This record gives sequence, structure tokens and C-alpha cells, in this order.
Amino acid sequence: MPYAAAVASRRVPCVGAVVKDASGRMLMVRRGRPPGMGLWSLPGGRVEPGESDEDAVVREVWEETGLAVTVGRLLGTAQIPTADGDIQVVRDYECAVVDPSRSDPRPGDDAADARWVTLEEVRRLPTSPGLLDALTRWGVLPT
Repeated sequence: MPYAAAVASRRVPCVGAVVKDASGRMLMVRRGRPPGMGLWSLPGGRVEPGESDEDAVVREVWEETGLAVTVGRLLGTAQIPTADGDIQVVRDYECAVVDPSRSDPRPGDDAADARWVTLEEVRRLPTSPGLLDALTRWGVLPT
């Protein structure tokens, strides 16, 4: 058996944030780097060694949008294969902006854009594969 076939896929812990404003709009980022470059997704990314999911969500949202959030309940988990054979295990959490008076997102880190979008706009954006299905399954998007 070739060595590459014997090596199991690496499972990479990741988190995502489902953030809505008072109007029901969802916070989305357009990825500025692979994987998913150019696609819209939830703010999020890898959990660093020794970091809790909550700390990772707060850090990733801050780095990608400049917004401070509190982390709520786990909405669901998605497994996303990557081009290099790894599997990103993404745990998505419901979040809220700490200070709604300061809720204008600004893209940062690996985000090419960050903005609030209506639920109808979410459906029209080019999004990461499987995102809309997961959000619908978790009751975040209306059916």
C-alpha cells in the first residue's frame, strides 16, 4: 500500500460565527485567500492550539470584521474536505455583537469584504459549498 494511502486525513478544528443584527441581517465575509477565495461565508477559521472554541470565535470575528461578539449556543457542525486531503471540522456558534452602536464591519485578516446582508441576499451570494444547506438545517435561514 502506498504511504499516501495509509496516512489518515488530518482533522482540523475550526469555528464559525452566525451573527445577526437587530434587523435580522447576517454578518458575512468574502474570503480573500484559499480555501474558498472569493466566496462568501461566515466569519471564522482555525482553532489555535490551546484555544477554546469560544476564544477562537471571538478572535476570528474580530480579525475578519473588527467586531466584538459574545458567543452563544452551538448551532451545528460541518465537515469540509480541503484540497490537501485534510478535513476541517467547523463548529458554528450563534453570536451577538457586544456593542450594537459599533456594528459596522470592516474587512481584515483574510477577508476581502465584510458586511451585513439580508437573508434574501445570502441566498443570492456565491457562498461556500454547503453553507446554505447547513444554515437552513440549523434553522438560521427561513425555508
